[in-house]
Amino acid sequence: MSVKQTQRRPFFCGNWKLNGNIAESVELATQVRNGVATWRDVDVAVAPSFLAVHAVARRLEGGPVAVAGQNCFWEDKGAFTGEVSAPQLVEAGCKYVIIGHSERRQLFGELDAAVNMKSRAALRAGLTPIICVGETLAERDAGETLGRIQAQVDAAIKDISDDDLARTLIAYEPVWAIGTGRNATPAQAEEVHRFIRGRIGTRGAQVAAAIRILYGGSVKPDNIGELLAQEDVDGGLVGGASLSAPSFVQVIQAAHGLQAAHGAAATPAKG
Repeated sequence: MSVKQTQRRPFFCGNWKLNGNIAESVELATQVRNGVATWRDVDVAVAPSFLAVHAVARRLEGGPVAVAGQNCFWEDKGAFTGEVSAPQLVEAGCKYVIIGHSERRQLFGELDAAVNMKSRAALRAGLTPIICVGETLAERDAGETLGRIQAQVDAAIKDISDDDLARTLIAYEPVWAIGTGRNATPAQAEEVHRFIRGRIGTRGAQVAAAIRILYGGSVKPDNIGELLAQEDVDGGLVGGASLSAPSFVQVIQAAHGLQAAHGAAATPAKG
């Protein structure tokens, strides 16, 4: 049995982005909870919009589905109009927070240094960060994929302790494969995931073996099986497919089936 099967539980986070009012978000969360209620071998989270976080967290309290914020600020409080702090997310019921999503980087100019500061703030507050990295179409075509990923990973994990890093999640998002008509193959995903794990390995073999690396490039029920078959793909950061409970549950079910087949339903991972 591989390290993946014995040590790294699959993890899926549904990123709902700017979709759903509070009532719709609570209903979707309820359907997801009910769909995965009997599975204990996969970790699941949903990331509603900020205004729906508390209501969703209350509905999911005590169940198998956790709540994630879609972003956070690097300061705990102060004159930062429009920002949301990591401690506020914790109080609202979050366990995870997505940081450095490709849309934050591309649309809002978020820099690698900001990703690092936000990740450290999240960890200080007790949140588990889901740090996103990925290259654009221009960078892929120019052969700069691994160089860009290395720069993003190195910057993101700077000054984070090994213990904190081991419970952090990293999500690889090939920006060039999202809405462009070009698809990342499982082999292409594995190449970058393996590279990321190797880069984390410079901090130590145990940290590299423990950290979970998610794939975030248009994950769907019809491609998740092949992706999960890759040694270094540990789950998914799911966008559009998570806006439908049956679709999201179907994605998660693929991981549940693989875990059951390998008898790897053991203890939940840290974070």
